[in-house]
Amino acid sequence: MKTSLFDFDLPEALIAAHPTNPRDSARMLVVAGDLQDKIIRDLPRFLKPDDVMVFNDTKVIPARLLGKRGEAKVEVLLHKHRGQGAWQCFAKPAKRLKPGDHIDFAADFHADVVEKLPDGEVVLSFSPSPLRGEGWGGGDFYSQLEKYGHMPLPPYIRRSDDASDRAHYQTIYARAEGSVAAPTAGLHFTESLLAAIDAAGVTRAQVTLHVGGGTFLPVKCDDTDDHVMHSEWAEISPAAADAINAAKDRGGRVIAVGTTSLRTLESATDARGRLKPNSFDTSIFITPGYKFKIVDAVLTNFHLPCSTLFMLVAAFAGLERMKTAYAHAIAHNYRFYSYGDACLLTK
Repeated sequence: MKTSLFDFDLPEALIAAHPTNPRDSARMLVVAGDLQDKIIRDLPRFLKPDDVMVFNDTKVIPARLLGKRGEAKVEVLLHKHRGQGAWQCFAKPAKRLKPGDHIDFAADFHADVVEKLPDGEVVLSFSPSPLRGEGWGGGDFYSQLEKYGHMPLPPYIRRSDDASDRAHYQTIYARAEGSVAAPTAGLHFTESLLAAIDAAGVTRAQVTLHVGGGTFLPVKCDDTDDHVMHSEWAEISPAAADAINAAKDRGGRVIAVGTTSLRTLESATDARGRLKPNSFDTSIFITPGYKFKIVDAVLTNFHLPCSTLFMLVAAFAGLERMKTAYAHAIAHNYRFYSYGDACLLTK
């Protein structure tokens, strides 16, 4: 399909630079038979006792690092863990980096360029201080990131991160460290909203997808068939798979909280509509024409023009339907993108 089909004009004033407070006071556009203007706190009214809501429990790491190669400044965004202390990264300026270069982020936190990839990305091997005694062992590395890293706010939020983003750019149920972008639909949930969902008799299940920096990359090709997705690591536990399959068996709906949860579920569902527990890399790219296998509804934020995520929601709810919904949202001053408002979509 032509990428231009997914374009629309968005006033820059509608891009949210800060989150709504409290989280569940954000607006929610319900896109069902008609358009309904609600708030996130109204969500339980649209749920049924046999439904299951699926949340992505990934935890955002402070993946933006500022360092020096000699006297030259270098900015790095980690986006995929390659194992053994190595991370695939976006870097500025990437053109000047070459294998063997050494980058200092702090007196006790360093990295070496071990590989330069064809698309301009680099692979860095990190060396936390040996004085800490653990070498690169996960926990030690993440403690260094907590000390020196910055929260990786999306590039369309035109401000530097601050201390409040450590809490705000994180879901309240985040557990598994590894994302370099938040599963933003989950940012709207509070403990009281989760309690209201439980009280409605809805089952909650958690899956994990570590969101990569590729989620920010625009589709630069003219045809969607030519776009290559970055892969992301995901995991579905046996308990989660059992809960979700049981909901389908009893006639309930599977409601994905965010496109990350949706992509995880669709990647691991077989042709019979059964979800399989597994850990895997997924590069699923959903565009109109895709036949959804397990997800019945999705809560998601408002996405960028010509982005893979707007293509996904167009596949789910219909392109013309989503263009109408987005036009309504723009006309009624909904807030867009990561810190913005949400919409509830049905197929």
